[in-house]
Amino acid sequence: MKQFIGEVPSFLSGSHSGELAALLTAMFWTVTALAFEAASKKIGSLIVNLFRLIVGFVFLSLFTWIYRGFLFPIDATGSAWFYLILSGLIGFVFGDLCLFQAFVVIGARISMLLMALAPPFTALFSYIFLKEELSSKSWAGMIITLSGVALVVLKREDPLTKSSFFNKVRFSYPIWGILLGLGGAIGQAGGLVLSKFAMHGYNAFASAQIRVIAGIAGFLVLFVIMHMWKEAFRALSYRKPMLQLSLGAFFGPFLGVSFSLLAVQLTSAGIAATIMSIVPVLIIPPAMILFKEKVTAKETIGAVLAVTGVAFFFL
Repeated sequence: MKQFIGEVPSFLSGSHSGELAALLTAMFWTVTALAFEAASKKIGSLIVNLFRLIVGFVFLSLFTWIYRGFLFPIDATGSAWFYLILSGLIGFVFGDLCLFQAFVVIGARISMLLMALAPPFTALFSYIFLKEELSSKSWAGMIITLSGVALVVLKREDPLTKSSFFNKVRFSYPIWGILLGLGGAIGQAGGLVLSKFAMHGYNAFASAQIRVIAGIAGFLVLFVIMHMWKEAFRALSYRKPMLQLSLGAFFGPFLGVSFSLLAVQLTSAGIAATIMSIVPVLIIPPAMILFKEKVTAKETIGAVLAVTGVAFFFL
Protein backbone atom coordinates (compact mmCIF):
# COMPACT_ATOMS: atom_id res chain seq x y z
CA MET A 1 0.00 0.00 0.00
CA LYS A 2 2.99 2.37 0.23
CA GLN A 3 2.70 3.10 -3.48
CA PHE A 4 -0.20 5.41 -2.63
CA ILE A 5 2.05 7.94 -0.92
CA GLY A 6 2.36 10.02 -4.08
CA GLU A 7 -0.39 11.87 -5.88
CA VAL A 8 -0.93 8.90 -8.24
CA PRO A 9 -0.49 5.18 -7.37
CA SER A 10 2.64 3.73 -8.98
CA PHE A 11 0.72 0.96 -10.75
CA LEU A 12 -1.21 3.70 -12.61
CA SER A 13 1.89 5.25 -14.18
CA GLY A 14 1.55 3.69 -17.64
CA SER A 15 0.27 5.17 -20.89
CA HIS A 16 -3.30 4.02 -20.19
CA SER A 17 -3.32 4.80 -16.46
CA GLY A 18 -6.55 6.78 -16.58
CA GLU A 19 -8.36 4.08 -18.50
CA LEU A 20 -7.14 1.46 -16.01
CA ALA A 21 -8.32 3.60 -13.08
CA ALA A 22 -11.75 3.91 -14.74
CA LEU A 23 -11.93 0.13 -15.26
CA LEU A 24 -11.03 -0.47 -11.60
CA THR A 25 -13.73 2.07 -10.65
CA ALA A 26 -16.33 0.09 -12.60
CA MET A 27 -15.25 -3.08 -10.77
CA PHE A 28 -15.46 -1.35 -7.39
CA TRP A 29 -18.90 0.06 -8.21
CA THR A 30 -20.11 -3.39 -9.21
CA VAL A 31 -19.33 -4.66 -5.70
CA THR A 32 -20.88 -1.60 -4.09
CA ALA A 33 -24.05 -1.88 -6.21
CA LEU A 34 -24.63 -5.46 -5.05
CA ALA A 35 -23.95 -4.56 -1.41
CA PHE A 36 -26.16 -1.45 -1.45
CA GLU A 37 -28.99 -3.28 -3.20
CA ALA A 38 -29.05 -5.85 -0.40
CA ALA A 39 -28.84 -3.19 2.34
CA SER A 40 -31.47 -0.92 0.72
CA LYS A 41 -34.07 -3.71 0.71
CA LYS A 42 -33.87 -3.78 4.52
CA ILE A 43 -33.27 -0.18 5.63
CA GLY A 44 -34.20 1.96 2.59
CA SER A 45 -32.16 3.67 -0.12
CA LEU A 46 -32.15 7.17 1.40
CA ILE A 47 -30.71 5.90 4.69
CA VAL A 48 -28.15 3.86 2.74
CA ASN A 49 -27.20 7.01 0.81
CA LEU A 50 -26.39 8.92 3.99
CA PHE A 51 -24.68 6.12 5.92
CA ARG A 52 -22.58 5.00 2.92
CA LEU A 53 -21.07 8.50 2.75
CA ILE A 54 -20.41 8.65 6.49
CA VAL A 55 -18.70 5.24 6.54
CA GLY A 56 -16.85 6.08 3.32
CA PHE A 57 -15.61 9.31 4.86
CA VAL A 58 -14.18 7.37 7.82
CA PHE A 59 -12.26 5.09 5.43
CA LEU A 60 -11.01 8.07 3.42
CA SER A 61 -9.92 9.99 6.52
CA LEU A 62 -7.98 7.07 7.96
CA PHE A 63 -6.32 6.45 4.61
CA THR A 64 -5.26 10.06 4.00
CA TRP A 65 -4.08 10.40 7.61
CA ILE A 66 -1.78 7.38 7.28
CA TYR A 67 -0.50 8.01 3.75
CA ARG A 68 -0.66 11.80 3.45
CA GLY A 69 -0.31 12.93 7.05
CA PHE A 70 -3.63 14.82 6.91
CA LEU A 71 -6.77 13.56 8.62
CA PHE A 72 -8.75 16.22 6.74
CA PRO A 73 -7.92 17.92 3.41
CA ILE A 74 -6.71 21.15 5.06
CA ASP A 75 -4.02 21.57 2.38
CA ALA A 76 -6.58 22.10 -0.40
CA THR A 77 -6.96 25.58 -1.85
CA GLY A 78 -10.11 27.62 -1.38
CA SER A 79 -10.91 27.20 -5.07
CA ALA A 80 -10.56 23.42 -4.84
CA TRP A 81 -12.86 23.33 -1.80
CA PHE A 82 -15.50 25.42 -3.57
CA TYR A 83 -15.64 23.41 -6.80
CA LEU A 84 -15.30 20.02 -5.12
CA ILE A 85 -18.14 20.87 -2.72
CA LEU A 86 -20.22 21.92 -5.71
CA SER A 87 -19.23 18.67 -7.44
CA GLY A 88 -20.31 16.64 -4.40
CA LEU A 89 -23.67 18.39 -4.17
CA ILE A 90 -24.35 17.93 -7.89
CA GLY A 91 -23.07 14.36 -8.11
CA PHE A 92 -24.02 12.79 -4.78
CA VAL A 93 -27.09 14.76 -3.74
CA PHE A 94 -28.77 16.00 -6.94
CA GLY A 95 -27.64 13.15 -9.20
CA ASP A 96 -28.23 10.28 -6.78
CA LEU A 97 -31.56 11.65 -5.55
CA CYS A 98 -32.78 11.91 -9.15
CA LEU A 99 -31.56 8.40 -9.93
CA PHE A 100 -33.09 6.73 -6.87
CA GLN A 101 -36.42 8.52 -7.43
CA ALA A 102 -36.31 7.49 -11.09
CA PHE A 103 -36.04 3.87 -9.88
CA VAL A 104 -39.40 4.42 -8.14
CA VAL A 105 -41.14 6.19 -11.04
CA ILE A 106 -39.90 4.31 -14.14
CA GLY A 107 -37.98 1.34 -12.74
CA ALA A 108 -34.31 0.49 -12.47
CA ARG A 109 -33.92 -0.80 -16.04
CA ILE A 110 -35.10 2.32 -17.86
CA SER A 111 -33.29 4.46 -15.29
CA MET A 112 -30.02 2.66 -16.00
CA LEU A 113 -30.59 3.07 -19.73
CA LEU A 114 -30.88 6.83 -19.22
CA MET A 115 -27.77 6.74 -17.02
CA ALA A 116 -25.92 5.41 -20.09
CA LEU A 117 -26.22 9.00 -21.35
CA ALA A 118 -23.81 10.13 -18.62
CA PRO A 119 -20.67 9.55 -20.77
CA PRO A 120 -21.93 11.64 -23.74
CA PHE A 121 -23.00 14.37 -21.30
CA THR A 122 -19.57 14.17 -19.67
CA ALA A 123 -17.83 14.41 -23.05
CA LEU A 124 -20.02 17.40 -23.99
CA PHE A 125 -19.43 19.23 -20.69
CA SER A 126 -15.69 18.51 -20.78
CA TYR A 127 -15.52 19.81 -24.36
CA ILE A 128 -17.39 23.03 -23.44
CA PHE A 129 -15.74 23.76 -20.10
CA LEU A 130 -12.39 21.95 -20.25
CA LYS A 131 -11.75 22.12 -24.01
CA GLU A 132 -11.18 18.35 -24.14
CA GLU A 133 -11.60 16.69 -27.52
CA LEU A 134 -11.95 12.97 -28.25
CA SER A 135 -10.29 11.15 -31.14
CA SER A 136 -12.37 9.24 -33.69
CA LYS A 137 -11.18 5.98 -32.07
CA SER A 138 -12.40 7.20 -28.67
CA TRP A 139 -15.79 8.16 -30.10
CA ALA A 140 -16.05 4.72 -31.70
CA GLY A 141 -15.21 3.07 -28.39
CA MET A 142 -17.80 5.21 -26.62
CA ILE A 143 -20.55 4.33 -29.11
CA ILE A 144 -19.76 0.59 -29.02
CA THR A 145 -19.62 0.53 -25.20
CA LEU A 146 -22.87 2.45 -24.77
CA SER A 147 -24.57 0.22 -27.35
CA GLY A 148 -23.53 -2.84 -25.34
CA VAL A 149 -24.73 -1.33 -22.06
CA ALA A 150 -28.06 -0.31 -23.64
CA LEU A 151 -28.53 -3.81 -25.04
CA VAL A 152 -28.03 -5.30 -21.57
CA VAL A 153 -30.32 -2.95 -19.64
CA LEU A 154 -33.05 -2.53 -22.28
CA LYS A 155 -35.73 -5.06 -23.13
CA ARG A 156 -39.33 -4.99 -24.31
CA GLU A 157 -41.90 -4.95 -21.53
CA ASP A 158 -44.41 -7.02 -23.51
CA PRO A 159 -43.14 -9.31 -26.28
CA LEU A 160 -46.63 -9.47 -27.82
CA THR A 161 -46.97 -5.74 -28.41
CA LYS A 162 -46.39 -4.39 -31.90
CA SER A 163 -45.63 -0.82 -30.85
CA SER A 164 -42.14 0.53 -31.37
CA PHE A 165 -39.72 1.17 -28.52
CA PHE A 166 -40.06 4.93 -28.94
CA ASN A 167 -43.85 4.72 -28.80
CA LYS A 168 -43.61 2.58 -25.65
CA VAL A 169 -41.37 5.14 -24.01
CA ARG A 170 -43.64 7.95 -25.12
CA PHE A 171 -46.85 6.43 -23.78
CA SER A 172 -45.74 4.00 -21.09
CA TYR A 173 -43.24 6.00 -19.01
CA PRO A 174 -44.08 9.25 -17.20
CA ILE A 175 -42.18 12.29 -18.46
CA TRP A 176 -41.35 13.09 -14.82
CA GLY A 177 -39.55 9.77 -14.51
CA ILE A 178 -37.64 10.33 -17.75
CA LEU A 179 -36.55 13.77 -16.53
CA LEU A 180 -35.41 12.27 -13.21
CA GLY A 181 -33.32 9.69 -15.06
CA LEU A 182 -31.79 12.42 -17.21
CA GLY A 183 -31.13 14.40 -14.03
CA GLY A 184 -29.19 11.46 -12.65
CA ALA A 185 -27.04 11.27 -15.79
CA ILE A 186 -26.46 15.03 -15.85
CA GLY A 187 -25.61 15.03 -12.13
CA GLN A 188 -23.00 12.32 -12.58
CA ALA A 189 -21.51 14.06 -15.63
CA GLY A 190 -21.47 17.48 -13.99
CA GLY A 191 -19.89 16.09 -10.82
CA LEU A 192 -17.05 14.44 -12.78
CA VAL A 193 -16.26 17.49 -14.90
CA LEU A 194 -16.33 19.83 -11.90
CA SER A 195 -14.03 17.46 -10.02
CA LYS A 196 -11.51 17.44 -12.84
CA PHE A 197 -11.65 21.24 -13.06
CA ALA A 198 -11.12 21.55 -9.30
CA MET A 199 -8.35 19.00 -8.75
CA HIS A 200 -5.58 19.88 -11.20
CA GLY A 201 -2.66 18.10 -9.48
CA TYR A 202 -4.32 17.76 -6.06
CA ASN A 203 -4.59 14.32 -4.43
CA ALA A 204 -7.61 12.34 -5.66
CA PHE A 205 -8.33 10.70 -2.28
CA ALA A 206 -8.34 14.07 -0.51
CA SER A 207 -10.56 15.44 -3.28
CA ALA A 208 -12.96 12.54 -2.70
CA GLN A 209 -13.03 13.51 1.00
CA ILE A 210 -14.26 17.00 0.14
CA ARG A 211 -16.91 15.66 -2.24
CA VAL A 212 -18.12 13.20 0.41
CA ILE A 213 -18.29 15.98 3.03
CA ALA A 214 -20.56 17.94 0.69
CA GLY A 215 -22.71 14.87 0.08
CA ILE A 216 -23.09 14.18 3.80
CA ALA A 217 -24.08 17.80 4.46
CA GLY A 218 -26.66 17.70 1.67
CA PHE A 219 -28.27 14.48 2.91
CA LEU A 220 -28.27 15.71 6.53
CA VAL A 221 -30.34 18.69 5.41
CA LEU A 222 -32.75 16.34 3.62
CA PHE A 223 -33.09 14.16 6.73
CA VAL A 224 -33.95 17.23 8.81
CA ILE A 225 -36.54 18.38 6.26
CA MET A 226 -38.08 14.89 5.91
CA HIS A 227 -37.95 14.05 9.68
CA MET A 228 -36.21 10.72 9.03
CA TRP A 229 -33.92 10.56 12.08
CA LYS A 230 -36.05 7.93 13.85
CA GLU A 231 -35.78 5.55 10.88
CA ALA A 232 -32.06 6.26 10.56
CA PHE A 233 -31.27 5.41 14.20
CA ARG A 234 -33.44 2.28 13.99
CA ALA A 235 -31.41 1.13 10.97
CA LEU A 236 -28.26 1.05 13.13
CA SER A 237 -29.69 -1.94 15.00
CA TYR A 238 -29.75 -4.10 11.87
CA ARG A 239 -26.38 -5.86 11.91
CA LYS A 240 -26.39 -7.57 8.50
CA PRO A 241 -27.53 -4.54 6.45
CA MET A 242 -24.96 -2.38 8.24
CA LEU A 243 -22.20 -4.87 7.37
CA GLN A 244 -23.39 -4.86 3.75
CA LEU A 245 -23.45 -1.07 3.82
CA SER A 246 -19.90 -0.95 5.22
CA LEU A 247 -18.68 -3.26 2.45
CA GLY A 248 -20.39 -1.06 -0.13
CA ALA A 249 -18.94 2.09 1.42
CA PHE A 250 -15.41 0.66 1.24
CA PHE A 251 -15.72 -0.10 -2.47
CA GLY A 252 -17.94 2.92 -3.27
CA PRO A 253 -17.32 6.29 -1.54
CA PHE A 254 -13.79 5.19 -0.58
CA LEU A 255 -12.21 3.26 -3.46
CA GLY A 256 -14.79 3.87 -6.19
CA VAL A 257 -15.09 7.64 -5.86
CA SER A 258 -11.35 8.08 -5.33
CA PHE A 259 -10.41 6.02 -8.39
CA SER A 260 -13.07 7.78 -10.49
CA LEU A 261 -11.32 11.06 -9.65
CA LEU A 262 -7.95 9.50 -10.50
CA ALA A 263 -9.45 8.40 -13.82
CA VAL A 264 -10.65 11.88 -14.83
CA GLN A 265 -7.35 13.30 -13.61
CA LEU A 266 -5.34 10.97 -15.85
CA THR A 267 -7.48 10.76 -18.99
CA SER A 268 -10.37 12.49 -20.77
CA ALA A 269 -13.49 12.82 -18.62
CA GLY A 270 -15.61 11.40 -21.45
CA ILE A 271 -13.44 8.29 -21.82
CA ALA A 272 -13.38 7.72 -18.05
CA ALA A 273 -17.17 8.08 -17.79
CA THR A 274 -17.70 5.62 -20.66
CA ILE A 275 -15.51 2.91 -19.12
CA MET A 276 -17.18 3.43 -15.73
CA SER A 277 -20.60 2.96 -17.36
CA ILE A 278 -20.05 -0.79 -17.89
CA VAL A 279 -21.23 -1.63 -14.35
CA PRO A 280 -24.54 -3.12 -15.66
CA VAL A 281 -22.41 -5.51 -17.72
CA LEU A 282 -19.88 -6.37 -15.00
CA ILE A 283 -22.69 -7.12 -12.58
CA ILE A 284 -23.97 -10.03 -14.72
CA PRO A 285 -21.47 -12.73 -13.55
CA PRO A 286 -21.93 -12.11 -9.79
CA ALA A 287 -25.69 -11.92 -10.32
CA MET A 288 -25.54 -15.37 -11.94
CA ILE A 289 -23.36 -16.84 -9.19
CA LEU A 290 -24.87 -15.18 -6.11
CA PHE A 291 -28.52 -14.82 -7.14
CA LYS A 292 -28.77 -17.64 -9.73
CA GLU A 293 -30.04 -15.23 -12.40
CA LYS A 294 -30.22 -16.50 -15.98
CA VAL A 295 -28.37 -14.59 -18.71
CA THR A 296 -29.96 -14.28 -22.15
CA ALA A 297 -28.17 -14.33 -25.49
CA LYS A 298 -28.92 -10.60 -25.88
CA GLU A 299 -27.23 -9.82 -22.58
CA THR A 300 -24.20 -11.88 -23.59
CA ILE A 301 -23.91 -9.99 -26.88
CA GLY A 302 -24.29 -6.70 -25.00
CA ALA A 303 -21.51 -7.68 -22.61
CA VAL A 304 -19.19 -8.56 -25.49
CA LEU A 305 -19.98 -5.24 -27.20
CA ALA A 306 -19.32 -3.27 -24.02
CA VAL A 307 -15.98 -4.99 -23.39
CA THR A 308 -15.01 -4.50 -27.06
CA GLY A 309 -15.76 -0.80 -26.78
CA VAL A 310 -13.67 -0.48 -23.64
CA ALA A 311 -10.81 -2.27 -25.41
CA PHE A 312 -10.77 0.55 -28.00
CA PHE A 313 -9.54 2.94 -25.31
CA PHE A 314 -6.51 0.75 -24.62
CA LEU A 315 -5.41 0.34 -28.27
